[in-house]
Amino acid sequence: MSIMGFLRGANGTGPYFEGWYFKHQNPRGQTLALIPAFHMDSKGRRTASLQVISKDQAWWLEYPEAQPQVFRRPLQVQIGQSSFGGQGIDLHIRRDGLSLCGSLRYGPLTPLRSDIMGPFRFFGGMQCAHGVVSMGHPLSGALELNGECLDFSSGIGYIETDRGCSFPSRYLWTQCLWEGAERGSLMLAIATIPLPVGGFTGCICSVLYRGREYRLATYRGARIEACSPAGAVIRQGRYRLEAQLLGERRQPLRAPVEGRMERTIHESLSAEVQYRFWHGKELLFQHVDQNASFEYASER
Repeated sequence: MSIMGFLRGANGTGPYFEGWYFKHQNPRGQTLALIPAFHMDSKGRRTASLQVISKDQAWWLEYPEAQPQVFRRPLQVQIGQSSFGGQGIDLHIRRDGLSLCGSLRYGPLTPLRSDIMGPFRFFGGMQCAHGVVSMGHPLSGALELNGECLDFSSGIGYIETDRGCSFPSRYLWTQCLWEGAERGSLMLAIATIPLPVGGFTGCICSVLYRGREYRLATYRGARIEACSPAGAVIRQGRYRLEAQLLGERRQPLRAPVEGRMERTIHESLSAEVQYRFWHGKELLFQHVDQNASFEYASER
């Protein structure tokens, strides 16, 4: 399938973008994220890109439209000589000051039982729609990044996706997953949602803990009690989630504006974030993660 067939909902015209976020981490604290994406501006000009994020650096690679290939079931994205999918990644990159090669294999993915967007997935023309491909899966294999070996055997991974025309003007996003006796995975996004008349600020969140999913979202009555560069607090009924940023190492990334990758945002791939989750007065868990992803962006 070419990029034209891939850009669903665009009818061959822009603006439109779609991308995937593949995160990998191992018990030794090594972390790497990859964002392959396709974009089309309002004049129909198509490009593809790959962003690579480590703890200390980020790289942006642009590719001509003839190179991308995408298959959805099973998920498989081909950009240049590299491929990204639900079964793993194969990387062959040597350009623009970046050498990244190797293969990783993924164990069984952990998809959500239902679309994280809920009824909002039926709203046509949304500025940005979010999706979760896997809340967590085992990894095997190794990569070599500019001469450094990243051995992700015994590691864990996470995959999500976004599509639309632009990122929200103001948003917070954080994600983490952890192993151990009380293994868990968490994704929280809060964003300004524009409408033809006015708009609102909404949230979507999934917490997997001890084999159970807790879904907190605006469409389920969740309220946003706080949202700032320092973190967020949301409440839904008797459930309350708090995410507090304790430390960050931000790297610049590009984000879409009307299908053009010309906005600069900043992500901490290995932020230190404290998460606390309550049911009434009972603290279900308190977890401090050293490899949490965290973004806060505002054009104001």
